[in-house]
Amino acid sequence: MKALILSGGKGTRLRPLTYTGAKQLVPVANKPILWYGIEALVNAGVYDIGIIISPETGGEIQKKTGDGSRFGANITYILQENPDGLAHAVKIARPFLGDSSFVMYLGDNLIADDLSQYLDEFTTKNLDALILLRKVSNPSAFGVATINDYGEVLELVEKPKYPQSNLALVGIYFFSPEIHNSIETLKPSARGELEITDAIQSLLLSKKLVSARKLQNWWLDTGKKDDLLEANRIILDTNLSAENLGSIEEKSQIIGRVKIGKNTRIINSTIRGPVIIGENCYLENCFIGPYSSIADNVKLTETDLEHSVILESAEVLGIQQRIVDSVIGQRTKIHLALKRPKAVSFMIGDDSQIELI
Repeated sequence: MKALILSGGKGTRLRPLTYTGAKQLVPVANKPILWYGIEALVNAGVYDIGIIISPETGGEIQKKTGDGSRFGANITYILQENPDGLAHAVKIARPFLGDSSFVMYLGDNLIADDLSQYLDEFTTKNLDALILLRKVSNPSAFGVATINDYGEVLELVEKPKYPQSNLALVGIYFFSPEIHNSIETLKPSARGELEITDAIQSLLLSKKLVSARKLQNWWLDTGKKDDLLEANRIILDTNLSAENLGSIEEKSQIIGRVKIGKNTRIINSTIRGPVIIGENCYLENCFIGPYSSIADNVKLTETDLEHSVILESAEVLGIQQRIVDSVIGQRTKIHLALKRPKAVSFMIGDDSQIELI
């Protein structure tokens, strides 16, 4: 069994943050989204992993993620020159995949379920495809499945104008080598892409064994700011353990589950968990509220922050109004020169400089 993680694309829904970086490397609870997928696959016993990358961000992903040894995996990088669809990604990965069955995992997805149970079912029943589904309120934005009472898939449609069900395809699929034969017969959709839903529909028409299972727990596609913040909230809520490797000084107060990295100084500040703060940070005269993630080398002074994600080496100085529901990019600098009574909310890309006067 192999795995194929799709980590290309242009991340348009997370701009401006992704103008300068890969959306799959945006951190959730101070860990790149992509790494959660790798860890989920390794925990399920899949160690041979191919990662689809784009020319724009592939180098950054390779540098950050490495050869897979940190995860106990072996990673092969596969360049997709143009984002021509999920099925196209499988097509260009054929030399890596060979005749092996594989898991396809969209690199900006997060799920709570253990993949092992689905992998076991796929293998035990000798299926040609197993898809994971989740009820959604806006099915026309997704690939949609119609199934019967036995979990058998009747039809798949990509982003239908008039959905026949509210069951969206989660970005995790299990395939036998039969999927390659289906992909070879595909023609580009109206979007100009080779759609994986069309490939699975082709399996159905060929009477291959295609089954579906509904997720038991949460699923998030982190392609938008609000979804990213929600993923950060859930991970902090469910996975964070309190730990202090830094220095808590001068009337500071730590409340609840808070994780603080090495060489971080907390001065005259209150931190109310769940919160994670990286290494080599400096916080003075701050209130850090629940569901905030602060990456390495961040400097915050006179700042009131809640339900936000601050990326590496950012500086927020003198913002005495509350910052909420924000994502602030790497090396960003925000300075407030005049007090104002209102809360502020940001979505700021890397290397920005903002002065509120």
